[in-house]
Amino acid sequence: MAILPSVNKTSTKRELTEKQQSFLTHLVDTQGDAKKAAELAGYSSHYHHVVKTLKSEILELTQEILANSAPKAAFKVVEIMESKKPVVQAANKLTAAQTLLDRVGVSKVDKIDVNHNVNSGGIFLMPDKAPVVIEAEDVTYQEVEN
Repeated sequence: MAILPSVNKTSTKRELTEKQQSFLTHLVDTQGDAKKAAELAGYSSHYHHVVKTLKSEILELTQEILANSAPKAAFKVVEIMESKKPVVQAANKLTAAQTLLDRVGVSKVDKIDVNHNVNSGGIFLMPDKAPVVIEAEDVTYQEVEN
């Protein structure tokens, strides 16, 4: 498949065997069918072991596939937006395109307004009061009877 020319030169630091590289190539050719890709690559063991072994390479490959499909998704959003005629399954296509764009990092930006108007009756902080000291000599007492 011409979508991913870099399948044969993964950017990971570890060296892959020919069989592992063949699995990754067949994974793209079979459009993600890991069982069939393992069979085509010549693995006789269960394909789950191959997937577990190549997990990071598969994730990298998946990100590359999504990145390669992002421009198509962007054009689909614009096409649906500008269409004068009804688009068959427009809601589903739009949701799929938006999801793909979100996953590759092209998503809407949420902004929160955090401006505070000072003249709207905010809180005013007063300094501490100075303690009042009354000397005992200056005070006169008067006894009150009930």
